[in-house]
Amino acid sequence: MSQLRILVAIADRGNFSEAALELNMSQSAVSHAIAALEEHLGVVLFLRGRHGAKLTAVGAEIVIHAREIDRHAEAIDRAAIAVRVLKGGQVRVASFRSIATYILPSAIGDFYRRFPAIAVNVTEHEDYLAVERALQQGDADIGVTFLPASAKFQTWETLRDEFVALCPPSFKADMEPQITWAELVSQPLIMPPIATIMMQPIHRHLRDLGYVLPIAYEVETDATIVRLVAQGLGATILPRLAAEPIPANVRVYHLPVPFFRTIGLAILAEALHPPAVYAFLEILQ
Repeated sequence: MSQLRILVAIADRGNFSEAALELNMSQSAVSHAIAALEEHLGVVLFLRGRHGAKLTAVGAEIVIHAREIDRHAEAIDRAAIAVRVLKGGQVRVASFRSIATYILPSAIGDFYRRFPAIAVNVTEHEDYLAVERALQQGDADIGVTFLPASAKFQTWETLRDEFVALCPPSFKADMEPQITWAELVSQPLIMPPIATIMMQPIHRHLRDLGYVLPIAYEVETDATIVRLVAQGLGATILPRLAAEPIPANVRVYHLPVPFFRTIGLAILAEALHPPAVYAFLEILQ
């Protein structure tokens, strides 16, 4: 590896002495290394002269491979350093309930198996605004939020969560697994309050399509809504993850015009983050 790095340095500098300065080595050591490499390979790598060192044809071909090997060696070093520094500390994750419940546990399990000395602390928030506030206030390292997010954050898309119609056990749509608007509004609609941040995108989506839902009941808690549907008291529209676990007797349908919310990971764009944060991000992605 040292011979190949010396080869690359001379090729870049075109001069043995300048390469020696760059590598903090004596010129004789550099010359000896190249001579040994040439003897091992059985070819001449450089033409030496008063104006420096020029690669031979075979030397130019070999230096291409040497650069590639050097890049891989640096990647190996970085991987080893990353593991060495991940010997302790914590990663703080802010999320809303549906993601914290159904996605984070498996990622935390994978992370613990790889880095058992690093603690993962999860805080659950009512909505994505509270998650982003926790990031900005320094109370969390990673946030699970909706995309697109503010330019203050660096983000990665994780999944798309479909809004679905949940109907009582006695209901059956004509065009399963899709429901029509007429079929949906033929039942009493049990919905979260219109002002609920989670539901604002679907209401905008419906308004764009020319629909306003005739809501019969407003209920705060997703789990309560799902139980009421299971009891045959009406239908609802919820993000699938927010509705989980969905009882086996509840009928689940795609909306007439499918709609999704995009969920992603966010960190503060301008902040300095410890290696453990990036290691956890890699597993979450």
